[in-house]
Amino acid sequence: MAEHNELGKLGEELAEGFLKQNGYTILETNWTFQKAEIDIIAQKDNIVAVVEVKTRSSIDFGLPQDFVKPKKIQLLVKAVNEYIVSNDLDAEVRFDIIAIYKEEGIYKIEHIEDAFFHF
Repeated sequence: MAEHNELGKLGEELAEGFLKQNGYTILETNWTFQKAEIDIIAQKDNIVAVVEVKTRSSIDFGLPQDFVKPKKIQLLVKAVNEYIVSNDLDAEVRFDIIAIYKEEGIYKIEHIEDAFFHF
């Protein structure tokens, strides 16, 4: 497996653990619909969080969340609509980013709720 794939997998595992520690139930990981993949679908209370995980080995070239582009957001919206309908869920949907990066040898985790409204 390529090094960036291993880093991405590690990031998703760290993000899952972080969400569980913060009271979320993981509904799906790596859920796909057409060309879209949702890294994590989690639920806490009546909120379904669609989580895009971005992991970087450093922030030398920018923060991880800066790499979520409008096309990706569009695909995520389409995919989660399908997920909500096909699973007959009645919940509020929120789009989050979990940004993970290494700083001084330690992985830092930043959970950005309602991330798409902060761009």
